[in-house]
Amino acid sequence: MLRLFETYLEGCPQLILQLYILLEHGQANFSQYSAIVVSCCAISWSTVDYQIALRKSLPDKNLLNGLCPKVTYLFYKLFTLLSWMLCVVLLLFLNVKIALFLLLLLWFLGIIWAFKKQTQFCTSISMEFLYRIVVGFILIFTFFNIKGQNTKCPMSYYYIVRVLATLGILIVFWVFPLSVFSPDYFIPISITIILTLLLGIIFLIVYYGTFHPNRSEETKCDEIDGKSVQRDCRMRYFLME
Repeated sequence: MLRLFETYLEGCPQLILQLYILLEHGQANFSQYSAIVVSCCAISWSTVDYQIALRKSLPDKNLLNGLCPKVTYLFYKLFTLLSWMLCVVLLLFLNVKIALFLLLLLWFLGIIWAFKKQTQFCTSISMEFLYRIVVGFILIFTFFNIKGQNTKCPMSYYYIVRVLATLGILIVFWVFPLSVFSPDYFIPISITIILTLLLGIIFLIVYYGTFHPNRSEETKCDEIDGKSVQRDCRMRYFLME
């Protein structure tokens, strides 16, 4: 969890800056492209690492084992992250105030959702408040399970909004093109955004439809008679431990 926080708080602003410089100049060398790819992979892998640790803390879930599930989950995060980062950078070129307003709005909605879920990761109210603020920041860029519960509906709503926001930003840029981008340069950017978002959604569907390791009712272990088992004990103190 702490690695996830550190990676997103440091990596996402850095990646936005890298993409902004790349698109502003229109030319880049191999090292710049490599830095962007490494940043995207590092941010995406931190979410995969969190998913592995999360499933270890849930008694009713199987572990995330095997190369295919991890790679599929990585590609899902990688492509959806890159698509959204490019959209944010394009919005920065259009109007910095509008871009900041959109990011702050998404941050505020993420914080509200974290409060609605009533997370209990920290042992003090102040730390829990800070935790939910950071969760809201991460939700600007990607969706992740913050409480170890079923998130099928929230995730569906999240990526529906993501698709609509992406299409809206691209439509605005096609209707009001900027002089900083030539048509020959803007077309590949638009194709990259749409293609990466589409691939990310495909990998998401493949992962949750094929590789998501839920434990069936038949394979769950019998509970010991007597004192009831506290199912949420490990998740409740997941952060502080």
